[in-house]
Amino acid sequence: MSKSILITGGAASGKSRYAVTGFAAFDYVLYLRMGEEIDADVRHRIEFDNNKNGVEWDVISSHSFSPADEVKDHKFVIFDSVSSYARMVMRETLSDKRSPDDAEKKAVEKRVIDDISAVRAKVAENRGNLMIITLETGFSVTPEDGYLAAYREIVGRVNQRVANSSDEVYFSASGIQFRIK
Repeated sequence: MSKSILITGGAASGKSRYAVTGFAAFDYVLYLRMGEEIDADVRHRIEFDNNKNGVEWDVISSHSFSPADEVKDHKFVIFDSVSSYARMVMRETLSDKRSPDDAEKKAVEKRVIDDISAVRAKVAENRGNLMIITLETGFSVTPEDGYLAAYREIVGRVNQRVANSSDEVYFSASGIQFRIK
């Protein structure tokens, strides 16, 4: 049975480390970093664990707007991260850095949710497990900049939807993960 796990928390709280450790002994894992290069510490952790366990992973930094296409036949996938992907979609969808209206925010939110759902469906089709990483925006102050405030709002709503549809949810703080669902 396929399982979907969401890992949320603040910046540098141990989310990626937890995800990497969770799949460390498995071969042919896809670590999919959306929109940015993989952090050097995370890359080092992956390489260390791969060497220790005699496994190989596909590690991809992607700017694709079809992340499900990257999954191919992988049974174990780490999607890093909802927040980075939402930022990518916002940059592509909104041509300027103004405060988007409600319809534009809803369109970005829908696209991100649809694309994450497609990744989830592809992993389920492969009878695998998916770990989704996201940045928790619930503890931050609303930015005065309208574009940044919209980003925070979109990520917060997407996180809620992904959490509600995940089998398990973990909150990461100071390198310690707490199961909240």
